[in-house]
Amino acid sequence: MLGGTEFVGRAVVESALARGWEVTVFHRGRHAPPAGVRSLLGDRTAPDGLAALVDASTAGSGSGGGGWDVVVDTWSAAPRAVRDTARLLSGVAGRYVYVSSCSVYAWPPAAGYDERAPVVEGASADADRTDYARDKRGGELAAVEEFGADRSLLVRAGLILGPYENIGRLPWWLTRIARGGPVLAPGPRNLPLQYVDVRDLADWIPGAAEQGLSGPYNLIAPSGATTMGELLDACVRVTGSAAELRWTAPELILGAGIEPWTQLPVWVPEGSESHDALHRADVSRAVRDGLRCRGVEETVRDTWEWLTGLGGVAPHRSDRPPVGLDPAVEAKVLGLRLGLGLGL
Repeated sequence: MLGGTEFVGRAVVESALARGWEVTVFHRGRHAPPAGVRSLLGDRTAPDGLAALVDASTAGSGSGGGGWDVVVDTWSAAPRAVRDTARLLSGVAGRYVYVSSCSVYAWPPAAGYDERAPVVEGASADADRTDYARDKRGGELAAVEEFGADRSLLVRAGLILGPYENIGRLPWWLTRIARGGPVLAPGPRNLPLQYVDVRDLADWIPGAAEQGLSGPYNLIAPSGATTMGELLDACVRVTGSAAELRWTAPELILGAGIEPWTQLPVWVPEGSESHDALHRADVSRAVRDGLRCRGVEETVRDTWEWLTGLGGVAPHRSDRPPVGLDPAVEAKVLGLRLGLGLGL
């Protein structure tokens, strides 16, 4: 596991350990990996930063004594870091799983897009850091170039929620609703959502590797498996809050200059290009090949338990902008909603 100490990587490590796998975690040492792994320290961006991985691959570890059966990589920056690591491991590992993103599809992807949809242009396995979409696509190209199409698996994740989240989307909704009072709830209530619990993604990856799967997979729950209403209702229930969800028409929210997705996490207006891209992907290939997704109540409950165990403050990646709505802006829009009689 390249990384393995935060969010997706940590969940993958825990899933592999639960299967009885022997796991090596190559990381920078900023966070402790789960107990029970072999820990190697290094920085893929530094000169000679792969030295510990070189030494371990030369010595051999894991089954067969010649390296590793599977490598899992979640890298999101310069694709050349994926290229260098994949090149190093191509002779000592059986399969390379790269956790990519549905952001690699050319914008805007049509509603119902599958893995055959066009991808962004201009990406390269040799590139320095550019933008998220091209960086992820460059990482895909690096994995395929070094391991070949038959030994590389591209996990194109969508919205990922659940325990360990270090982006802040579900933690923001939970802490806001726990605070109580009137809550600006972006409508409509029945807006279909598409996300994957990080543990379901993490459980699918080892199973896919065991099956010898390759190629790209959209890895999210089916669209409409839950709705905006079900998500926020679950937040109210698990927090035990007396919050009152004030369902508000998208037109009023957008007219107030509120940014979907960032200021109101998870939500984007129905019928928009963003909703088609973020919440309407075809995931039938992943479902066919073993993806199973838990219900929204479990995801929300377990995230709340994890969050309260941290004292209510979730970790946050330094390379991602903060999310959430300023209370003053929320209060202003709620006042407009009441004055105009708008809502859902």
